[in-house]
Amino acid sequence: MKAKRACPPEDCGGAWGYLEFLEAIKDPQHPEHENFQEWIGENFDSEFYDLQEINQQLAEA
Repeated sequence: MKAKRACPPEDCGGAWGYLEFLEAIKDPQHPEHENFQEWIGENFDSEFYDLQEINQQLAEA
């Protein structure tokens, strides 16, 4: 099984909300950048994933 990127954070607003989140989090000039940075509480890397951890969680489900 392969992965492409990290999963969306909880309550980000579905697919469209996640796209807005990604746009804002990558652009310090975006009007919502600070709000999303505060909400996520950490550096969010949408490209990072741990395939081994994902597969382990799926096996346990």
